[in-house]
Amino acid sequence: MDEERQATFGPDGELETEAPEATGTNDFGEETGADETDGGFNRYAVVSLLQKAVRRGDEEVSAWCAWELARSGFGWNLWDRLNTFVVEDLQADAQAAPLVGRYEELAEEWDMDSRRGQMAAVQAALVVARARSAREGANAVNAFHAIAKRRAEAHERDEEPAHSFPVTGGDLSAGGRYDVALDGHTGEGARLNRSSPFFRVHGARVGPEGETDVSARWKRLYLALDEYDYTDEEVAHALSAADSADPWAEPEFE
Repeated sequence: MDEERQATFGPDGELETEAPEATGTNDFGEETGADETDGGFNRYAVVSLLQKAVRRGDEEVSAWCAWELARSGFGWNLWDRLNTFVVEDLQADAQAAPLVGRYEELAEEWDMDSRRGQMAAVQAALVVARARSAREGANAVNAFHAIAKRRAEAHERDEEPAHSFPVTGGDLSAGGRYDVALDGHTGEGARLNRSSPFFRVHGARVGPEGETDVSARWKRLYLALDEYDYTDEEVAHALSAADSADPWAEPEFE
């Protein structure tokens, strides 16, 4: 055994050695090109394959791509792409982001040339591959940019745009659909003299499940002790969940 390699026990109990440092040659003993992995693959192609494997939930291919990049000295590229995939290719409520970040910290601590560093890379790739794939952020940004362009073109022609944002100018004005947003924190809300009670009754409501029991109890107590005298109707509304069918519906109070 090469005495420069550290002997370790692998997960199956077999004696293993730490991965050697990069030698500048591939698995066949041939000198690697600038963008060639140790297995003889093009780095850009492996990165692209990793992203497609993540989107399709192919765990084995994702794990291999991560290992191939990690062992070939392209760990920096791997982590950059995995973090990008978390933003581009996963459902927004996925827990992958903090896990990938932690695995990256461990890989850097252990060194990407070590087996543990490479295992951290594989684990991160598996986390991303197993998460719910959905290009929500990417599709939203693309759609909003496209709408903005067409909206500007229609404005130049003095026409109504065929497509618009989910919020129009009229919506975000007093009496509009999103009137509740114009609380005392905004210039319009201050002009309308909407002080803290408006925010507590209207702006601080949550939905669609509403407040938790303990949060509702604390809010009810706070409203009871506040210097403003809230009506029973206002307290009930402040504690009610926003309507899932129309989350922006707000009644008028005398």
